[in-house]
Amino acid sequence: MTETDARARRLAERIQVIVAETIEFRVKDPRMGFITITDARVSGDLREATVFYTVLGDDSEQVDTAAALESAKGMLRTEVGRQTGIRHTPSLAFVADAIPETARHLDDLLRQAQAADERVHEQAAAAKYAGDADPYRHEDDDDIDETDGASA
Repeated sequence: MTETDARARRLAERIQVIVAETIEFRVKDPRMGFITITDARVSGDLREATVFYTVLGDDSEQVDTAAALESAKGMLRTEVGRQTGIRHTPSLAFVADAIPETARHLDDLLRQAQAADERVHEQAAAAKYAGDADPYRHEDDDDIDETDGASA
C-alpha cells in the first residue's frame, strides 16, 4: 500500500466518524430517519469522498433520509473540513449501502439450499438399493487353494 492510499484510508475513516457524529448531534432535519454510516471512501487525490449509509425503515423513510442528507451536505462538508484541517475539503457524495439487501438475499438463498438439502436427505433415507445391498462377490473362507495356501 502506498502512502497516498494509506492517507486516503485514514481520511476516509475520519470522515466516517465526523459525518456520523455530526448527523447524530447537529442535524435536526425531521426527514432524517434512523441512519447508520457504514463506510466512507476517498479518491486517491483526496478530492472526493463517498459516504455509504443504511436507513432502518421502509422506502419512504429511505427517500426522506436521502433528501435530508442532500440538504445537509454543505454543513457536513464544512464540519469535515473544520475537524480534519486539510487544505482541500473533499466533496461528499452519499450512497445508500446495498449490504443489508445483499445479506437478505444471501439468507434467502441459504434457506433455499438448506430446504433442498433436507429434501435430498429425506429421499436418501427412504431410498433402496437398485441391485443387491452388497454388490461384491464374496467367497467362503473354506475355499482355500491347496497349492499356494492363499484364499481364492
